[in-house]
Amino acid sequence: MDFFKTSLVIILPFLLLIQINPIQAQNSPNDFLHGHNVARAQVGVKPLVWNQSVAAYAENYAHKRAIDCDLEHSMGPFGENIAEGGNEFSGSDAVNMWVGEKPFYDYKSNSCVGDECLHYTQVVWRDSIHLGCARAKCANGWWFITCNYHPPGNYIGQRPY
Repeated sequence: MDFFKTSLVIILPFLLLIQINPIQAQNSPNDFLHGHNVARAQVGVKPLVWNQSVAAYAENYAHKRAIDCDLEHSMGPFGENIAEGGNEFSGSDAVNMWVGEKPFYDYKSNSCVGDECLHYTQVVWRDSIHLGCARAKCANGWWFITCNYHPPGNYIGQRPY
């Protein structure tokens, strides 16, 4: 009995550290979805759902970009947001950065005012239903993050919502 108590005391703190690691927790499918769906709810757009096929595409592309970490779009069949960052740049950080472009989108003129807003409009694009995202460590030590959207958005002349 004393053996099990000692083992539990040693193992339990280790398991707790794994479960509450904030960096790991900010890169799960639910974390990507949560950031997107909060922004979508603010403008009355239905939530995105995680799609494993779209996520596999994102993962494949993220690993391809890990060689050079260039902010270059995949030119694939999906809508796409990409980002890179140093330190422990997380998926949540990337989504927050894209959603942070909201003040630059002017609904009345359906245009970006003063800065970039097309990442934001893809996040809230009403016709997008599926989301898949990935994060890869680059050779230069930075992180490359991509989220892909199906169907894609950001069609010229159309409003995101």
